[in-house]
Amino acid sequence: MSKKPDLKIKLDAIELQNPVMSASGTFGYAREFEGLVELDRLGAIIVKGLSLEPTQGNPPPRIVETPCGMLNAIGLENVGIDVFEKQKLPFLQTLYPPIFANIYGTSIEEYAELANRLDELEAISGVEVNISCPNVKAGGIAFGADAGSVFSVVTAVREKTRKHVIVKLSPNVTDITIIARSAEEAGADSLSLINTITGMAIDIETRRPKIANITGGLSGPAIKPVALRMVWQAAQAVKIPVIGIGGIMTAEDALEFFIAGATAVQIGTANFINPRATMDIIEGIEKFLAHRKIARVTDIIGTLEAKPPISKAVE
Repeated sequence: MSKKPDLKIKLDAIELQNPVMSASGTFGYAREFEGLVELDRLGAIIVKGLSLEPTQGNPPPRIVETPCGMLNAIGLENVGIDVFEKQKLPFLQTLYPPIFANIYGTSIEEYAELANRLDELEAISGVEVNISCPNVKAGGIAFGADAGSVFSVVTAVREKTRKHVIVKLSPNVTDITIIARSAEEAGADSLSLINTITGMAIDIETRRPKIANITGGLSGPAIKPVALRMVWQAAQAVKIPVIGIGGIMTAEDALEFFIAGATAVQIGTANFINPRATMDIIEGIEKFLAHRKIARVTDIIGTLEAKPPISKAVE
């Protein structure tokens, strides 16, 4: 009997048994999928985004299906760090995979305080910093839209935690490589991308937006080509690991991201369609490698045979 392919990957000093992670906001606090998914088989678990105080989120309707995807404007509803520590963490710490806490704030000080609080929790392996949130002190401009803001947020988080820091990048920028390098220079241990793309949907009968927030975040298969392109660009621009997110529904999708340069992937919208998507993807990756006699998943990372076009000087 031939030896099974090795699916292990490393994010800095953290070893994952496979490169398939749950994406924040689509997997709750993991317990919601207990009985549907063998949670201990996951590479890592990213919990629902956390803020310092509980957040109710946006008023409904706040989610709508779109062709090849969905729009959501949940508004980062969550229980807050105190309730998370008391009520959610006890279950999470019984699980085998590393646990990462996704964090967000409306000021640099909030990000720093969250990082500091989580640094004290032994069961948490690292934080994923959501920089797609509005900076209230800068007129509501998203932290992730400006390289300087990204550097400031990541620096503040880095100073408050010894744990692994993933920075989740927004696709709503002109040049993802500038943002990626800024996060790396500020001390990020890895990057995850992409977050959702801003979009909207209209009811032609009422002539009103289909979600109360007017605009929302587009996710699902529709954004995969954009995500794949940005992961490829980011992976070439930085030396730290890149985690691919965006429209990954199958093992074949995940493999495309590995070939483009991703070290791991996160599964998001697929969980709503097929609660066992993560399990299917893990098994599919293993079968692909075994069939082609590829010993390790790391052997295919960044193996895209393509040269970027040479930019011509603007006259």
